[in-house]
Amino acid sequence: MIGKLNHVGVATPSIEQSVKLYREVFGATSVTEKWSMPEQGVWVCFVNLPNAQIELIEPYGENSPITAFLAKNPKGGQHHVCFEVENIYAARDEMRAKGMTVLGTGEPRIGAHGTPVIFLHPKDLGGVLIELMETPKAAH
Repeated sequence: MIGKLNHVGVATPSIEQSVKLYREVFGATSVTEKWSMPEQGVWVCFVNLPNAQIELIEPYGENSPITAFLAKNPKGGQHHVCFEVENIYAARDEMRAKGMTVLGTGEPRIGAHGTPVIFLHPKDLGGVLIELMETPKAAH
């Protein structure tokens, strides 16, 4: 059921500073522009790698879900790991049947790639927040 690793989400207090780090330290040359996702409470930017992406996420507004993470990790850090699945609804139902907790309402929402996503509670997955996203129909 699980598909390829799409991205690793990294929470950061400053996308600009993180982009600078990935460019200067790792030589990243393909980085998207920063954009806001107010409905998710985050600013987003992707560092494109040959085999996946790093999703940089910064709080957008006071009610951002990233704010609590950054309170515990002021310099930022790994927030989640995202895997692709063929059908988000089938994946959600399978995860529930296996006893996993789907966060939020359980209904998929549209993620940064424009495809439906769900998040699975880290308490069920060895302490790792897992995002499942429906495989994008077009290359990203």
